[in-house]
This record gives sequence, structure tokens and C-alpha cells, in this order.
Amino acid sequence: MKLQDFLGKEEKWGFEAVAKDEDLTRQIQILLIGLDLLEPPADAKFGPVTAAAIKKFQELKKIDEPDYIGAVTAKELIETKRDELPKPELKLGNDIASRIVKYMLAQNYQVFTAPKEYNIVYVEGIDGDWNLNSDTPNAFNDRRIVIEVVNGTPKIVDHWQATTEPGRYYTVNPMNSAGAARIKFGQYKAWAVGLHGNAERHEALVQVAPLTVHRDFNKDFKRSGDKTDTGLFYINQHWGYDAPSNDIKNASAGCLVGRMRQGHREFMSIIKQDRRYVANNDYVFYTTVIPGDDLLKKFPG
Repeated sequence: MKLQDFLGKEEKWGFEAVAKDEDLTRQIQILLIGLDLLEPPADAKFGPVTAAAIKKFQELKKIDEPDYIGAVTAKELIETKRDELPKPELKLGNDIASRIVKYMLAQNYQVFTAPKEYNIVYVEGIDGDWNLNSDTPNAFNDRRIVIEVVNGTPKIVDHWQATTEPGRYYTVNPMNSAGAARIKFGQYKAWAVGLHGNAERHEALVQVAPLTVHRDFNKDFKRSGDKTDTGLFYINQHWGYDAPSNDIKNASAGCLVGRMRQGHREFMSIIKQDRRYVANNDYVFYTTVIPGDDLLKKFPG
């Protein structure tokens, strides 16, 4: 069956029927991926994530075909272009969650707006009161944040003290001869749930796809002027072994690190409730890393 076969007919296929047809499922998934309503790959497996994406499409297009595919849904899926798809209405204020979302939208980053779809964001050089700090090297002076959009309004689920940069030890003694890695500001779909560490192995988000870093060859604790490097570097999101706030010690060689063990456990507990992870334990998470000074400059409180 193809979507084209629904056109001009009274065909109504419930989701269970669609799930039994791999070709139809794959075609639907490809179109939903093209509309940014579903993440690749198109694996021809019809599960709760694909069903939710269809429902979101029907909601945005105001199609009254609940829990089934009919002629209207088929026609709109075939014909709708990404730029033509209505965007979910966001209710953005001047709170920090809204300002972060405004910044992400301005950068053309993905912002997930469905229930139980979490946005993982690190803001560099900002404290828990959302004021800038001096961003001193070798300190946990960044913020790990989880944001959920609830009925169109961004909400901070929780946030923790963190670092997005390597500490003094690995800056002076880099694991790579080109220099310590400092993740390039941006958004990456690159992490899955796994295990980090050897002596104190623990659950973490483990890098599974390439991302870009700056190599601090001159060991000045800055990105400016440093060459970039793209690849798999074991830049995981793990805990910082309860190291002091003002001394990263050897807790980071360039990873995205939450300072406290307990805070990291809270972080992992939250993101594992993400509906995409619940549906697929191999789900690859997006994470966004942004500079606090640029955020507050462009979207001041």
C-alpha cells in the first residue's frame, strides 16, 4: 500500500493496520522526517514515536482523522512542504527558559515542543541565579539545564552546576597532541545512554556521533584562534566526582560534566523519561551548548 492509494477513496487505516505494512510505514516515516516531525532513520517499524508524529502532523494541519490514516492525511502528507507546515505556537516570556529557547530559535537549532521531549542545554559562564560569572578556567561555572515545553511554554525541569570545558590538568597535559578539546558552541545529535569511566563506572550520555571541538594547542584555556577538529572523541556527559567548585581536577578532558554525582543521577533519571528514549533505548539525544554572554547580550533579562 502507498499513500497515493488512499487518494479519492474512503480508505481508513487504523494505526495497527498501518504498522503491518512496512512499505507504507517507511513512506510515512520518510515524509515525516522531511517535515522535521520525526527523527531518522525510516526503519519501517511503526511504534509510539511514529504514531505521535502522525498525530502532531494532523493537529498542525487540523485534520480530523483521529488514530487513522485517510484520504486527507495521505494527501497532506504527500503535498505539504516543510516551510508550509504551521509551527507549534510557543508562549515565550522573559524568564530564562524562554530566553534560552529564543536564542535556540534565532540560531535555527531544534527546539522540541512535545510533552516528555526534553531539550538538553549547557550554558557556559552562567550561575544558578542566571547571572554571568567570570568564567574562570578550571572551575565548574557553567550550567547543565533540561527544558520541557509544556502547553507551549518552556519550563526548566531542573538544572545543575557543570563545566563544558576541560580542567587545568588536561589542558596542560592533553590526551591529544593537538591540544585539549573544547566543544564548539552549537547543537549536536550525538549522545546515547551508556556507561562512562573505568575506576568508577557510571551511567552517562556517551558520544556516538561526530561533533566539533576546538583544540587548545597553545594551552590558553580559550577557543579563540584554535583549530577545529571533528570526530568521535569520547566527549561524554558524565559526573564530576564531587570535585570542588573551583577545581575541576581530572574530572574533565573536554566532556560535558555535571559536578555532583547525585545531580548527575537526577539528570539521567529525567532524560530517561523522554518519550523517545522510552520508545527506543538506543535513541540519540540532541544537546545544545551556548555561550552565556551571547545569550544575555541578545536576550537580556
